[in-house]
Amino acid sequence: MPEEDLLEVKFRLFDGSDIGPFRYSSASTISLLKERIVAEWPKDKKGGPKSANDIKLINSGKILENNKTVGQCRTPFGDLPITMHALVQVSLTNTKTEKKVDEAPKINTCTCAIL
Repeated sequence: MPEEDLLEVKFRLFDGSDIGPFRYSSASTISLLKERIVAEWPKDKKGGPKSANDIKLINSGKILENNKTVGQCRTPFGDLPITMHALVQVSLTNTKTEKKVDEAPKINTCTCAIL
């Protein structure tokens, strides 16, 4: 693989720390980058992604789709490294289906007060 075909990408986390930089081919997809973030996520940080679907990558103010390539995210300024913001959004379907056993059922009541 020629050296000029590789792009340097780093991922900025919510607390300002970075993962990377890593070098990727311009034909690498965003879904590949998300899988790398899951694998490289710092173990000491809470709220980490459980899968690549939990990650949203943002570059130049746009949320990147999984089928886009790194080459399509390249800045027009030449050889500058690409910094992408990595946001973790856990899917709501898992949290809604899990109920806590300790919670007592809520009773809906209606009360009126006439003054």
